[in-house]
Amino acid sequence: MARRRQAVTIKHVAADAGVSLQTVSRVINNEPNVRPEMKARVQASIDKLGYVPSIAAQRMSGSRSYLILALNDRDRTISDWRERQGADWVDQMLLGGMLKCAEHGYRLIFELVDTHSDHIERELTAAIAALQPDGVILTPPHSDNEQITNLLKLREIPFARISPSNGGEGIALNMDDAGAAAMATEKLASLGHKRIGFISGPDEYSVSGWRTEGWHRAMDALGLPSGGLFAQGDFSFESGRKAAEALLSGDDRPTAIIASNDQMSLATLDVAREKGLSIPGDLSLVSFDNTPIVRFTHPQLTAVDQPISDVTARAVELLIAAARDNEWPEEPAVVPCSLVERESTAPPR
Repeated sequence: MARRRQAVTIKHVAADAGVSLQTVSRVINNEPNVRPEMKARVQASIDKLGYVPSIAAQRMSGSRSYLILALNDRDRTISDWRERQGADWVDQMLLGGMLKCAEHGYRLIFELVDTHSDHIERELTAAIAALQPDGVILTPPHSDNEQITNLLKLREIPFARISPSNGGEGIALNMDDAGAAAMATEKLASLGHKRIGFISGPDEYSVSGWRTEGWHRAMDALGLPSGGLFAQGDFSFESGRKAAEALLSGDDRPTAIIASNDQMSLATLDVAREKGLSIPGDLSLVSFDNTPIVRFTHPQLTAVDQPISDVTARAVELLIAAARDNEWPEEPAVVPCSLVERESTAPPR
């Protein structure tokens, strides 16, 4: 039987680099006060020996767990997965969070929690007890769930809230949804559109109110009427159909519509075709989210791109700084959206 190869440990790295175990530990954990030349020497030994830091060993060496826990809404996430709708919120969140965690010697753990469940406190308590995370990332609608935030505050666990509706506790991050909606409205107005409709998401999500506010603000600033041009959905395809029907059935229909997510935009595209309207000839259409599916429609949809990966990566950085150095940002971190122009917008006829 072949002999099992001995695992490379932190002691091997320290001996090869000619430094102390504490120095190797500081380099592995990306701690401050390590000279660049010392860091380079330790990293060279790590690369040469093929050393892989052990999370278990890191946890034993101090008070940190080197784990960040990200919570997403169970019902909506599972529904998107089962319906295979092409939504990539979770993918982008994992992309940004996992890569940034890896830079700092951390791991990202992803959990689904039902924000409406009577057992939410029990579920979250069990996850925290098992993982002992150094920080928690909350996504909407968890960002505004006081049961969750109060529990994390009680346990003294740093937490980041993506797109919260209020100040509250924790580290706040947003993507300037109001500014993004205003930007989309102004773009359509610059093309010559005067009747710009808007389909919002559900009130449960803070971003719905912000996007509606941004649209209203831009319409008022541009001196354009907004009466009869607003409809509300719940981010589902069917709700988008109902909202689009309401907007496109009147005599004085909008010449452009902004829909608050890609599913409702696809529904608007369907309703417009059923009514014999061409995109963008008769109706310009702007979507929110910019998930992969909007690049495979005909025409391809102009969309507000949400920097989910970047905002999650920033949340990880801020949580690690809070856990390691007790550094807390004084103001909400803003990672702004951008507008990706494609074929679904044009001047009105």
